[in-house]
Amino acid sequence: MASTTHLPFSPLLSLSKNPIEKSQTLVYFTRPRISLKTHATGTDLVGDFGARDPFPAEIESNFGDKVLGNVDTEHKILIPTAAALSLSQQQCSPISHLQQPLPEDEAKKMLFKVVGWRLIHEEGGIKLQGLWKLRDFKCAVELINRICRVVESTGHFPTLHLEQPNQVRAELWTSSIGGLSMNDFIVAAKIDEIKTSDLVPRKRVWA
Repeated sequence: MASTTHLPFSPLLSLSKNPIEKSQTLVYFTRPRISLKTHATGTDLVGDFGARDPFPAEIESNFGDKVLGNVDTEHKILIPTAAALSLSQQQCSPISHLQQPLPEDEAKKMLFKVVGWRLIHEEGGIKLQGLWKLRDFKCAVELINRICRVVESTGHFPTLHLEQPNQVRAELWTSSIGGLSMNDFIVAAKIDEIKTSDLVPRKRVWA
């Protein structure tokens, strides 16, 4: 009966071109294969975006010559759909006056994708509201200017209020349908990415 020699695995060992033969038993030194796959999130998955490149030792071993497969395999690069992109990366789309506003339960789910916004109920329908407390009047004006620059290209504009000397309130809704649309959340997500750390009140440091 042939005996088998078990050798301890060492991560420092690279792939060996020539296997060690002992008592008719082949023992291979191999490097563990690690694959990193990223999956899209959302209702529709777009599949894997890619995997790691081979290690230098794997390339030197010509491991590709030993892989079974078809030479005519077709490889495709999948482009993420809008559902796989974050809201801030999406673009606003034209809204028909015949379109129905988002139901409240769906709007509440969308709130998890924007930071610091809340739903408010008014006679005209549901609106999206954001509130910022700034350091002073000049910082409040600067935030309004930054918001204007960000949303200018979207074609969908919030209603901005300068309240007190240092508070800004923004409201988003789609007046043509009397409620909220996806455009409101897209703009809210874009506003979320505005830098405000230099505008908010400084934290006191106690000795």
